[in-house]
Amino acid sequence: MPQDPATSPPERIGPYSTSAVIGGGGFAWVLAAGRDGREGEVALKVLKPKYAGDAQFTARFLREAEVAGQLRHPNIIRILEVGREGEAAFFAMPRLKASLAARMEERAPMAEAAVARAARDIARALAFAHETGVVHRDVKPHNILFTDDDAAVLTDFGIARAVASYVSTTGKRLVLGTPHYIAPEQARGEPLDGRSDLYALGVTMYRAATGELPFRSGDWYELARLHVEEPPRPPRQRRADLSRAFEKIVLTCLQKDRERRYASAAALADDLDGLLAGKRSSTDVALGAVKKLLGR
Repeated sequence: MPQDPATSPPERIGPYSTSAVIGGGGFAWVLAAGRDGREGEVALKVLKPKYAGDAQFTARFLREAEVAGQLRHPNIIRILEVGREGEAAFFAMPRLKASLAARMEERAPMAEAAVARAARDIARALAFAHETGVVHRDVKPHNILFTDDDAAVLTDFGIARAVASYVSTTGKRLVLGTPHYIAPEQARGEPLDGRSDLYALGVTMYRAATGELPFRSGDWYELARLHVEEPPRPPRQRRADLSRAFEKIVLTCLQKDRERRYASAAALADDLDGLLAGKRSSTDVALGAVKKLLGR
């Protein structure tokens, strides 16, 4: 039975043969694909026909993908190619099969140290992006992937930036960001800066470490109100074995007033480094004591 091109992704895009839908959202598919004459798979981010048919949206999508491709950092996904073939607008990335969202489904809540390591890596990525003037706008577990050596990598700069720019210039109403992770200023429709990304990373840490979102509602407007007005329940009330230092880091990210959050992603990364260094040294001391008792 032939596929409907309006609702199904293409089986071929230029030199790429697609094999499966591996992710995506309202604006685009993420497809597993192989490139002619090359070994291995890549991930293609492909605009859905409804948006690829809008010349202005497509131009912004491709331009922002080019900008994302210039963000060369070990904790930011590498853009391999940006292009358009017929009606399909796309960019290609390395295929990283592990995501924070998948890990959270497998073992929630996650170990504090694992959450802190992933958040530290993403904070480093955000620090680099923010220094170049790029705000991500949609930090969440599905956009955090892992390399084979377990480094966390941030993806999906292109769509969020393209939508934000498109909305600001056309006045058209499109949902930007994921409601459970939006900062209070984003819920109020105010201009965003790097501290808005830190709020979303705080929500991500909270959920990964406790197994729960800080705010939950089936109604978008009520959820927005909760982000704007209600204080989050402290993480240690949901999971008592979390450290006070970790809780303080998360709650600093989740401050309603962005002036009370970390001043920069670099400052957040430094605190997470300090937390991890303390945990490593404590663990090393304990292991050393055990080995001494066992005569090893």
